[in-house]
Amino acid sequence: MTYCTDRFTRLDYCQFLVSSPLNYSITHFADHAKKWSHDKINRYLKGEKITPRFLWEKVEDQIVPSEEGYLLFDDTVLDKNHSRKIETVRSQWSGNEKRVIRGIGVVTCVYVNPETDQFWSIDYRIYDPEVDGKTKIDHLREMLSGTHYQKKLPFRAVLMDSWYASREVMRHVEKLDKVYFCPIKKNRKVDETGGAEPHCRVEDLLWSEADEKSGKTIHLKSFPKGHRVKLFRLAVSTSRTDYIVTNQLDRDFTDDTQKVCAVRWKIEQFHREAKQVTGIEGCQCRSGRIQRNHIGCAMLVWARLKEIATQTKQSIYQVKFGQLSDYLIEQLRSPSVRFA
Repeated sequence: MTYCTDRFTRLDYCQFLVSSPLNYSITHFADHAKKWSHDKINRYLKGEKITPRFLWEKVEDQIVPSEEGYLLFDDTVLDKNHSRKIETVRSQWSGNEKRVIRGIGVVTCVYVNPETDQFWSIDYRIYDPEVDGKTKIDHLREMLSGTHYQKKLPFRAVLMDSWYASREVMRHVEKLDKVYFCPIKKNRKVDETGGAEPHCRVEDLLWSEADEKSGKTIHLKSFPKGHRVKLFRLAVSTSRTDYIVTNQLDRDFTDDTQKVCAVRWKIEQFHREAKQVTGIEGCQCRSGRIQRNHIGCAMLVWARLKEIATQTKQSIYQVKFGQLSDYLIEQLRSPSVRFA
């Protein structure tokens, strides 16, 4: 078979991820493209270096900024549980699976405009401490500073998971003169007595009716003396209670805090959509560089599909899987495999 010698680009690979409904392997791509060989695609992905900068360049002009904007941080694990030789894969806890799995960790940053209810993925980092020596908190701080100083994107508050509710992160947000809303674990040590009594577990605090409605002012253990935050207790369900701390001391209503915290689920929506429409988990190559480039392209694909969904007032799933409509219409008219 004679293959075309046309130059293979990032655009070609992203178009494959947009168009393929299920299989995202290089072999599947080469089998259907006919234009490029498996080896040519593989060489490109090994030699290219797609970084988070490409994502920002893609979405920068799409974003509708807001002074009241939110920055959301969380991580997700790309499931590689059946792969034993892929570089960057490591055993780690998956919040989605509720267990430890083998996969590639990705720390993500999403920007939300609460006035339009729109959101954009603006940054991400691959969690690979054996290569760069960075923790997930290091990645969060790097993206937070980059958004504030380099991207100069306006935002008011930072929302994150309890994993990131560390003194290091909270103090970093405060230095940027921003507000944070952090869920903390029930065994976190706090003090509401101003030092009159020892710190106790947050779940052991007594809550009056006024506290339930307006929150408590507390001190978190290991924070500087005199450093105060506001604590709210949110009854999420009959079996789950969340404890939220914020440095916005004049916030007086638990209900308002609960509405703010609900914004954080948009990053969960992003993770779910990325896994279901971009093939971000579908690369089977062993090379860590190819895996990184595949993830980078998948991020670009999500941004493009989201842009089209916004423009056409569709869901991202309608945009992705609507491509199969013409195929189904043709197959119903003239089936290639007939049911007898």
